[in-house]
Amino acid sequence: MSCTHIGDIARLQSPRLSQSVHREECTQCFDNQDSPLGIDVCLTCFNGGCLDKDRHHARSHAAKTGHAFTLNVKRKLRPSANRSDEEEPPAKMKKLAIVEEREEDKYEFKTVLKCWKCDANNGLEIAEASNDPHVKSLIDGVMTSMSSARQSEVKAWEEEVTACEHTLMLEQHATGPIAASGLAHCTKCDLKENLWLCLTCGSLGCGRQQFGGLGGNGHGLQHYEETHHPVSVKLGTITPEGSADVYCYICNDSKVDPDLARHLATFGINVQTQTKTEKSITELQIEQNLKFDFSLTGEDGKALEPVFGPGLTGLSNLGNSCYMASVVQTLFSLPAFRQRYYPTAQAHWETCREALPADCIDCQMHKLADGLLSGRYSHPRPHASGSPSTPKETNPLAHDSPTPVFQEGVRPAGFKALVGKGHEEFATMRQQDAEEFFTHLVTVLRRHAKRVGADEKREPTEVFAFGMEQRLECGECKRVRYRVDATDTISVPVPAREKGTDADGKTLYEDVQFKECLDIVTGTEALEYQCPACQKKVIATKRTRFATFPQVLVVHAKKFQLVNWVPAKLDIPVVLPESDELQLDEYLGRGLQPGETELPNDEAAAPGLPQFNEAAMAQLEAMGFPTIRCQKALLATGNNDAEAAMEWLFAHMEDSDIDAPIQLASSGGSGAPEPSAEQISMLSEMGFTPAQARKALRETGGNAERAVEWLFSHPDDTGEDATAGAGAGSADAGNQAKTSGGPGGSSELPARFRLKAFISHKGPSVHSGHYIAHVRTEEGWVMFNDEKVVKADAESVRELKKLAYLYVFERV
Repeated sequence: MSCTHIGDIARLQSPRLSQSVHREECTQCFDNQDSPLGIDVCLTCFNGGCLDKDRHHARSHAAKTGHAFTLNVKRKLRPSANRSDEEEPPAKMKKLAIVEEREEDKYEFKTVLKCWKCDANNGLEIAEASNDPHVKSLIDGVMTSMSSARQSEVKAWEEEVTACEHTLMLEQHATGPIAASGLAHCTKCDLKENLWLCLTCGSLGCGRQQFGGLGGNGHGLQHYEETHHPVSVKLGTITPEGSADVYCYICNDSKVDPDLARHLATFGINVQTQTKTEKSITELQIEQNLKFDFSLTGEDGKALEPVFGPGLTGLSNLGNSCYMASVVQTLFSLPAFRQRYYPTAQAHWETCREALPADCIDCQMHKLADGLLSGRYSHPRPHASGSPSTPKETNPLAHDSPTPVFQEGVRPAGFKALVGKGHEEFATMRQQDAEEFFTHLVTVLRRHAKRVGADEKREPTEVFAFGMEQRLECGECKRVRYRVDATDTISVPVPAREKGTDADGKTLYEDVQFKECLDIVTGTEALEYQCPACQKKVIATKRTRFATFPQVLVVHAKKFQLVNWVPAKLDIPVVLPESDELQLDEYLGRGLQPGETELPNDEAAAPGLPQFNEAAMAQLEAMGFPTIRCQKALLATGNNDAEAAMEWLFAHMEDSDIDAPIQLASSGGSGAPEPSAEQISMLSEMGFTPAQARKALRETGGNAERAVEWLFSHPDDTGEDATAGAGAGSADAGNQAKTSGGPGGSSELPARFRLKAFISHKGPSVHSGHYIAHVRTEEGWVMFNDEKVVKADAESVRELKKLAYLYVFERV
């Protein structure tokens, strides 16, 4: 049967460089190009759809959009990619040579054009269409776009490296060719590897000692200190394409040299003849991070048992994505998330109003729910020869396994890209803090629910919401002030008490009872305070209690110590109560009590400035930060948490305007610039009213990013201006509205919680190393370690629970 619509294909164009082409995987489920039916790529919008008989996302897309033509793509591992036991091993390499394996070398692809107008159920295959030059151009465009869109696994670890003024304005001194590769060595020692070439004078110096024990005496750095020649390139990492490890000592960071080929030619190096013979910094980083893995063997030394089935699907490592995987597995172990996103997936896909599922948060959450909970993808990894394969065979970023029977794991690349979009950290491939990602994801989900007009109280994120009561009492007049702050997590300090060192010299710490951590965070502390009733500085006391309790309590264990102003993680064991249960009745706040007198509202320090959290200001100022910086940090982080403000301060210490006066934005508008129509429109597109957008921008000095944070911390504020003369009271009004609307949670007693899951971390910092999750199921504890899902043994649960970074408790 021939297609009568083939003439319409002339109007279609190959994908532009800026377009995402979803060739590898369906955008609504995790069926991919390796499945028997392959993936259909829409040749109009380049959406990827599966052909599964129950989901038929390619058919649904064609019917919904009217896009007639798709390209079916199937991928198969080449027989030569796996060597059988009987085959001879390859010839031994004469020298270290790292060759990047291309996708087309490892796989063979089969493509065919299909018309959905001719066959609305399955799409009519038009095998002969590829003979047409225009169709062939379309096919080539789709295939090459994907090969560039999907970077190699190693590239997934690359940090965003750019050029700097020193690489762009590099001055060179012609000194002639350097010694041939293999003969060159450091000018100050005999090292012949880890050599860095100064691009100014051609001096060769060895690098600093690197991950994995790679030798170096730091003579390259010493050369910079003596000459101030800023830029060097690592020999052995130069490729014929002109890429290499380039380092700027002035910027103290990896950089790109756009004119590297010409700069190297000055010293007789032709990049076209270069072979990559040393691992790059990125590849060394991979090895280092993979060392921070968790044991997959039990007390008896045997490998832990892999488990498969619904709710037991792993998440493949995308490169530094374990922080995300551990949080996602924990969320989808909770009934609220399972019920919200799994049974309703099909209904949402049929009614979604987004043009592309890849751009819809709900679609990606439903896709994750289907992937993790259906059990469709939870099975041992297939092998070309019929036997199970090792994880690294199909994913070099996978961790080593003691047994070959593990899953492939689903790849949440679309989810990660969408959730991290526009965020300066989560949009990168660097390792991140799991607690920060949890908070960010909850914010993204709430923002999306507000934008689409969903009932926020019915959203699963509400199970985390609760209120913390802050009570402030003047030490002289004994008047009090209460406020309730809405939050989703509680951060508890963990006291560090050293008890010695182990055989390797690592510091050991005494066990800390979980109750002690709660007692500290809910205890009383003294602070300096300008009392508005006494009209002088006094010593006040601050106490924190629960105003309400959530359905799911997320506890962040703060085990840090500032070393040269950099937070270092401490392995302090925290011991949970018997049976992993918490009884929190004693920590419930009671609000204003009979006989207590409230403090009057503070006078505003300056018109338009909000009332700053007294306790947080006192903590930050006690650390030595100037008042103006403390105020800016609190404004940027919700005026609530001293630790979040401190992290903001560390990240913005080099800002040129860090000490500039805060732009006043009083509610009355006197002297304050009126927000622009563009800013108001941008916030209105996110689901806020123009009145809310206008007030948020006024309250934050016109800073759009802070305005979004202000809006989500004042969800019940309608945006109507406070009455003239209220001054700082506008901030209080927002807080009161928030409290009257309810911070979430319930104050009913008893408040009993049981441990549902915990996220553990290995490594010197929460921004490096490795995260895993343990989840309590009906069959016992299960460990989720990226793509590996195993039955956890009692000993590992007992020990890792003590060193957990995040605890997740369910109310019982």
